[in-house]
Amino acid sequence: MCKSKNLSIFRFFLLPAVCCLLVTVLTGCATISTRSAIPAYSIKGTTYYPLVSLCDLCGVEIRYDTLIHTAYLNKDGKRVNLRVGDAMVLVNDSVMQLNAPIDIYQGTLVVPRQFKEQIFDILFPQLVSTQGRPARQKIKLSKVVIDAGHGGNDPGAIGKNGLREKDVNLDIARRLNDLLRAEGVRTVLTRSTDKFIPLPTRVNIANKSEADLFISIHANANRSRALSGFEVYYVAPSISDSKRAAMTAKSVSLHLKSASFSNNSQTLQAIIWDMIYTNSRAESIGLAKALCNVMDSWIDANILGIKSARFHVLKGIRMPGVLVEVGFVSNLNEEKLLRSGAYRQKLAEGILEGLRDYSQDMALVEVSGK
Repeated sequence: MCKSKNLSIFRFFLLPAVCCLLVTVLTGCATISTRSAIPAYSIKGTTYYPLVSLCDLCGVEIRYDTLIHTAYLNKDGKRVNLRVGDAMVLVNDSVMQLNAPIDIYQGTLVVPRQFKEQIFDILFPQLVSTQGRPARQKIKLSKVVIDAGHGGNDPGAIGKNGLREKDVNLDIARRLNDLLRAEGVRTVLTRSTDKFIPLPTRVNIANKSEADLFISIHANANRSRALSGFEVYYVAPSISDSKRAAMTAKSVSLHLKSASFSNNSQTLQAIIWDMIYTNSRAESIGLAKALCNVMDSWIDANILGIKSARFHVLKGIRMPGVLVEVGFVSNLNEEKLLRSGAYRQKLAEGILEGLRDYSQDMALVEVSGK
C-alpha cells in the first residue's frame, strides 16, 4: 500500500512539477537541439536525454517511486524499469546493461543515448515517428565548397596504426558531397581524388565558385595520444580584414554599377570588401557554433569547441568558411573510429545537420531584418 501510494503521489503531483522544472531548465541553460526536438545534455562526455520529454513525445506512461528512485515505463504491455545511479535496466523482465547510468540533471531524470537509441526508440518505434516530430527543414543553401585537406604526396597526419589523414578527409568530403546533393544543394569539391592541390589553388577554386559557404575537412594529431575530440576553426581575429580587403580590391572587381555609386574607385571597393570580410567572419563563427552544437549530441566524443587560427585556406577565401577537425588520428580510439566507414558517415551526417541549423538561423536573421 505504501509503494502504491507513493507512485500515485508522484503521478498526480510530482510529475507535473518535474515537467515544470524541465521547462525552467530548458530556458535557463544551454541545450542541444536534436532532430527529434528533444533537448540533450553532455554529462561527463556522455549524451543524455530527459526521460519525461521522451515519454511525453511518445505517449508512454511513466511512474516514479521516490523512495527507491525507480521509474516505471509502460505502453501497450511493454515495460521498462530503471533506477537512478544504476546502469542496468529491466526491459520486459530481461536485464540489459548500459554503458552509462541513469542520472538526475538539474532535477530532471535523464537517460543516456544508448538507452534512447537501443531500448526506448526500438520498444516504441511507431510512437516516435508519429507523435508530431517536426520534419527536417530544408537546407537554405545554394552552393557549398567542400575542401578535403591534404592529398597525393601530402598524407597529412598519420596514426600509430597507419591511418592517413588524407584518406579520412577525402572519404568524409565525398560522403558530405553526396548528402548535400541529395538535398538539392550544389557542391564544389576542391579535390575528388587522391591528388595534391596547393593551398592557393584551393582558395582560387573556392573564390571562383560563388558559393555560400566553404568547409575544409581535416583530422588532427598531437604528441599527446590522450588528446581527442572534435573542433572547428575560423579565421583568426589577428588577420586584418582591412588588409585583406585592400589586396582583394586591387585584383578583384565588385562590378559596382555606376547608377548606385558615383565613384567606383579602388578605395570604395576596399571599403566594401572590408565589410564583406567582417560579415563573413561573423557568419563563420555562427557556422562553427552550429557544427559544434550538433556534434555534441551527434557523436560520443569530446567537443573541443570553436577556435581561431591563421590557416591560409581560411584567410584567402571571400565567403564564410570553417576548418573542421573531425578527430585525432594520434589517439588510438579515434584512429579506430575514423577508420570505420560507419563513423565517417555519421560525421558527414552531423556536418550536414550543422549546415541545416546554420542555414535556418541565417534565414531567420534575413527575415527579421526585412
